[in-house]
Amino acid sequence: KLLRQEGKLHRLRKARQKMSELFPLTEGPDIWLEFAQYSIGGMGAEGGISRVRSIFERALTAVGLHMTKGAALWEAYREFEIAILSTLQLERIHTLFRRQLAIPLLDMEGTYAEYSDWAEQGVPEMVMQHYKRAAQHLEKSRPYEEALLVSEPPKLAEYQGYIDYEMKEGDPARVQIIFERALAENCLVPDLWAKYTTYLDRQLKIKDLVLSCHERGVRNCPWTMGLWKSYLLALERHGAEHHIVSDVFEKALNAGFIQATDYVEIWQSYLDYLRRRVDFNKEGSRELEELRSAFSRCLDYLKQDVEERFSESGDLSCTIMQVWARIEALHCKNMQKARELWDSIMTKGNAKYANMWLEYYNLERSYGDAAHCRKALHRAVQCTTDYPEHVCEVLLTFERVEGSLEDWDVAVQKTESRLNRVNEQRVKAAEKEALIARQEEDRVEQRRKAKADKKAQKKSQKTNRTGDKRKAEDDVEDEWGEETEMSHKRHRGEDNFSPAVSEEQMETESGLFGRRQRKDSNSVFVSNLSFTMEEPEAKMKAVFNACGTVVEVRPVYTAKGAFRGYCYVQFEDELAAQEALKLDRVEVDARPMYVSPCVDKSKNPDSKIFKYNTSMEKHKIFISGLPYTYTKEQLEELCKEHGGIKAVRLVTNRAGKSKVIHNLYISAMYICTKLTVQHFLYRGKGRTQVSLLPRSLHRQSVPEAKTENGTTAKQQDGITDGQGTKSLSNEDFARMLLKK
Repeated sequence: KLLRQEGKLHRLRKARQKMSELFPLTEGPDIWLEFAQYSIGGMGAEGGISRVRSIFERALTAVGLHMTKGAALWEAYREFEIAILSTLQLERIHTLFRRQLAIPLLDMEGTYAEYSDWAEQGVPEMVMQHYKRAAQHLEKSRPYEEALLVSEPPKLAEYQGYIDYEMKEGDPARVQIIFERALAENCLVPDLWAKYTTYLDRQLKIKDLVLSCHERGVRNCPWTMGLWKSYLLALERHGAEHHIVSDVFEKALNAGFIQATDYVEIWQSYLDYLRRRVDFNKEGSRELEELRSAFSRCLDYLKQDVEERFSESGDLSCTIMQVWARIEALHCKNMQKARELWDSIMTKGNAKYANMWLEYYNLERSYGDAAHCRKALHRAVQCTTDYPEHVCEVLLTFERVEGSLEDWDVAVQKTESRLNRVNEQRVKAAEKEALIARQEEDRVEQRRKAKADKKAQKKSQKTNRTGDKRKAEDDVEDEWGEETEMSHKRHRGEDNFSPAVSEEQMETESGLFGRRQRKDSNSVFVSNLSFTMEEPEAKMKAVFNACGTVVEVRPVYTAKGAFRGYCYVQFEDELAAQEALKLDRVEVDARPMYVSPCVDKSKNPDSKIFKYNTSMEKHKIFISGLPYTYTKEQLEELCKEHGGIKAVRLVTNRAGKSKVIHNLYISAMYICTKLTVQHFLYRGKGRTQVSLLPRSLHRQSVPEAKTENGTTAKQQDGITDGQGTKSLSNEDFARMLLKK
């Protein structure tokens, strides 16, 4: 682009040529059509018509079977023949029609109708049969074509299904065209190229077609070692000249594989090719020397180039050296060279593996002599660390078959000595592992104890700060059944206030009682305030100034200085405190403010406590499953048609926002004066008929005791179980709830 902008056409031409060498352009119907139409311009030259026809035939061979775009190429070819029509060339047009109608292409009906008009003697029976078969194949392929039409590029999955279908049908030409169509949009998918080249290698076996496809594959995906390996095999299979195979191998080495083992595998493929070229009956042949030179070059390449790039050679088991040693032993009868190679293999960290020694032993057993077999096994007994028992057994078996009594005694002595050392090492290793395990267990136990101590310390500190949380005292149930609501909140750990506190707690939390004489009768406890309230002292003074003179507001904060959501307000006289109690449930910052008397429980142990309601609350229902953004006004509008509404209340969290149930819903509670629960039931008996008492406080219902005249006798001190035995009291319920 830069060269074109600068007008450097000569350099631009070279750059385009270089790009075309490195990055191939996938063939397609559009390109072939453009090329054929371009060639028509030269038909006036000598041999021009033959040249145009040749190009059209090449185009039809390449993409004439393209089901959606092939028809355009056939029509262009016919138009060319019609343009130069003569009496002698009329048969050419008939032939083109017949060839096209035998191929399943879109809009076959139009082509058939056009041919019917063209043929003066009607469509031949044979052409009709071919046309019908092609139309049937088109109908079978139509779902795959429609899937390609509606899918987004690169449509790999759709093409894979189409390819499998065509391969099952078994028409090589159609398999080839669908592969080409798929590669046009997925030219950088190595697996697709591998599948295509494998099909061509095993089915078509046409040299030019196979090698061309392999070359395109490695040009599109040069980083894929498997494609280069298949290319080398295809070149050898089709008898390519040696220098061509060598050139392809050199290109593969420069392709830039992504792992060291890829280089090992491509070297193995090339060495296999060179080995197959050698006639081992001819001593000192040029091919043998070339093979040995290639083995040496391979080892150097892996040690230098590959190891420098990947920090490993990729051939940890020295597979290439093993193959070289076996070739020297088997074909060249050169055991000296084979032993040198195996010595080198063992020095590369393989001497501790039993399988490596046994591989060398088998080589000596096949092509060497007994003396070298015995020597190899003795070395294996001394060096093997993974399976020493197996190597010892092989040595003893060998001496039973080959050795003398002296050889047997030496073998027994060496194997026993070696196995004793191995057992001692294993015992020491086991003891070390056991010690490490015990140390780890001790560390785990220490961590567990430290965690338990820390937890106990936190629990103790929490117990010492129990004054931070105060117990509610209101024993007269108001219209909201505050006892029941509070029990819900305490059970869930959501309440943040308790109006009855001890004097020591108030001294601890406020830190100000020592400076001013405190009177509980002149004070109120304010809770359920927003934790994010700014300047709570000034805010509360503004709220309670109308009740009387505010002497002091004492907000309670955490150790980090965060507002706890409650405070104490002290007035000048008791009358002002009584007026302040009337502000209970007044909304402050979109939250109902709770105002209650301030009572010192250390001096008034019988102060009022919660009494939990255990009966059905028929004038109240609980609604959940409302949208998150539902407001109080919308809820009133929803329910007012069923009766008079006394009050509606949305349950909010500490920040004053509606509570979320199951992430997307809020809960609401309201009281109706003339409303029965059944009005809101969708079907049968709903869950709103149960008490709002927490599940932990539910008990089996008890028949109400009756007096002799049939009136109900209410029990004030507790609940009986029907047999006169006193059950849990309200205070017991409270303790149970707080415990949970």
